[in-house]
Parts: sequence; C-alpha cells; structure tokens
Amino acid sequence: MLGAGYFGPFGGRFVAETLVPALEELDRARQDVLPTPAFQGELHELLRSYVGRPTPLTEAKRLARRIDPDGDAIAELLLKREDLCHTGAHKINNALGQLLLAKAMGKTRIIAETGAGQHGVATATAAALLGLPCEVYQGALDMERQAPNVARMRLLGARVVPVESGSRTLKDAMNEALRDWVTNVRTTYYCVGSAAGPHPYPTLVASLQRIIGDEARASCLDRGALPDAVVACVGGGSNAIGIFKAFEGDTSVSLYGVEAAGLGLDTDKHAATLSRGRVGVLHGAKTYVLCDDAGQVIEAHSVSAGLDYPGVGPEHARLRDTGRATYVSATDTEALDAAREVARAEGIVVALETAHAFAALGAIARREAEARGRPARMLVCLSGRGDKDLDTITAYGGGK
Repeated sequence: MLGAGYFGPFGGRFVAETLVPALEELDRARQDVLPTPAFQGELHELLRSYVGRPTPLTEAKRLARRIDPDGDAIAELLLKREDLCHTGAHKINNALGQLLLAKAMGKTRIIAETGAGQHGVATATAAALLGLPCEVYQGALDMERQAPNVARMRLLGARVVPVESGSRTLKDAMNEALRDWVTNVRTTYYCVGSAAGPHPYPTLVASLQRIIGDEARASCLDRGALPDAVVACVGGGSNAIGIFKAFEGDTSVSLYGVEAAGLGLDTDKHAATLSRGRVGVLHGAKTYVLCDDAGQVIEAHSVSAGLDYPGVGPEHARLRDTGRATYVSATDTEALDAAREVARAEGIVVALETAHAFAALGAIARREAEARGRPARMLVCLSGRGDKDLDTITAYGGGK
C-alpha cells in the first residue's frame, strides 16, 4: 500500500511544490469539515430543494425491446435519471459540494475547467447561488461545439476563458486552470470536475458523486433486487465512479465503463484510455494515459466533448487492473445512433457522453445473459441531457 491518495498503485500527488500546501489544506477540509453534521445538513438540503434529489429510476421498456427484440438478453432496463438534476447533469452534485467547502475554507474566487460545459455550468450555477466570482477555462474547440453551455455560463455571471493551446479541448483547459491556481493559490479554489487530478480530488469528487449510486442501489432494492450489471460512460469518470462505488461490494453486480472509441480503436482518433493507454502521470496523478513511445501525451478525440480526455481517474485504473470493472468502448457513429434510438424509444434526449453507454448496452447485456444463463437486469447511469449536443446530433441526421 502506498498510503492516502492511492488506489492500488494509481493516484498520488505529482504537482509543483507551490500547490502542495493548497492540496494539503483542501485535504484537511475534506476530512475535518465535509463530514460534519452542519456541512452535510446544508449540502443535503440544497441537494433536495435546489438540485432536485433524489433522482428517479425510469424503466425503459420500449428501448429494452428495441435493443433485445426476443427478450433473451434484457430482463429489465433501468435508467438512473441524473439528467433530471438542476442544470441537466450529475455535475451539480460535485460542484455544489466543492463550492460549499471552498466557502468554508474562506476562498473568495472560484476557477474550473470544462469540456462539454456541464461542469462549467454547474460550477457557475453554484457560484451564483453562493455569491462567489467564477472563471471557467474551456478549450476553444469545445466552446464552438458547446455554444449553448457557454451562453449559460456567461448568463450565470461566470467569465469563460477560451484556451487556444494544444488540441483546444479539455486537457488544455485543465492545464490552464492549474496554471491559474499556482499563481493565485491563496485566494482561489480550483473546482475540479472529474474524479481525476492530484490527491485529494479523486477521493473528494467520488465521495460527492457517490449519492448517485447510493440512491440507485436503494431504489433497486425497493423494486426487489439489485441489478446484474451497472453501465456508465467514462471520460475522467465521475459519473461512473459515483454509481460504481455503491455497488463495488456487491460481487453479484458487474460494473461496466464505456469509453469513447472515436473514429475507431485502430486509428489514433479516440479517447479509449483504459483500452489503449499506458501507465503514466497526467494532471498530477499516476493513471492510464494516451501517450506515445516517448511518453508524450497524445491528443484524444471524441464527438463528445466530455469524453475527449487522454487520461482517466486513478480509481478507474485500479478497478480495471483488479478486474472489478470491465471497460469497453463505442465509436462516434455508434454513440450518435444510440442518442437517436433513445430519443425515439423513450422520449429522452441524452447527452452524447451518456449515449456511449447506451451504444454498448446491447453487447454488454448479451454478455451478461450468456454468463448468467438468463436475461439480465441492467442499470444505466443516464448522466446528462442532450440539449447542448443538438446541433451535432441534428447535423448527423438525428432529426430525420
């Protein structure tokens, strides 16, 4: 064991010396402030009355029959509806918790990075609610393809800073946010959006997102049984780790993460870090990284801005290596097709991130049914709604 901040051999804190005191301060607050009845009471009241938790489970009968017409693979298909949260995705759970913690720590300025814009919107929302100034770094390419969320962030009072370096996507936005934090560490709180980065962020984000899994598990038991398999999309991995953690101790429940295969795993245009990456260090943590033979980070690609990241949270790296979770992938085309299928079967427009989980659902269900000798009970984390992706989906033909 390597100690606090590690998940097996993964995780840790590989950062500039100037950031170590800030990370230690945050870790003390995580341990001393976050668990207190006063903090938890305020957070859970806001999650109830502002965010709209608990979110429901929806049984998707029509979608199940479209995926599995003969009924041989899927006995039941349940959707954990994080798209029904205020702001339209699971990101608000984490942003609200972190900004309450920032306020308790006496921080007077908030910064964040964002890819698809949902974490940026959630952070800007929480900052507006708590009266804190907020700046959000976003890759210039992501700003173009996620224009509705850029407008939302600005309407909420946040300053959106375009990042023109590198691939102009999530990785580069995170780089710029870290540079800002190094310069302004005394007054500034960096609200990380995924279960990635240096310790204690992976642990902190997972603890704030675990509410997804705790609610889902309780709801499944209320219905009479745990699911056979839990499926979630994975970029950095916060929605997936949030739902996985509640089921990790249930050995009868299989866990599946779905990464972005982009234009295909046989190309260099994908973001399937756990399928094609190598162990390295990215953004302060040891994890799987898309990199070349010289160790240089390779630019990731996905039609989904939220999955377009060349790393992954270190806890997912441990789950992969121990075999507790299985990681598969879906291409851009498969995700776009799945988004259209879910909309027409269930009347739900899902985010392109989430669409990757639906794209792999049929193959996962058949695998589970074969292993169990019966149709499987499936649970999918529907992590966000697709308003932000309508232009991309429509251009592909989703409106035809």
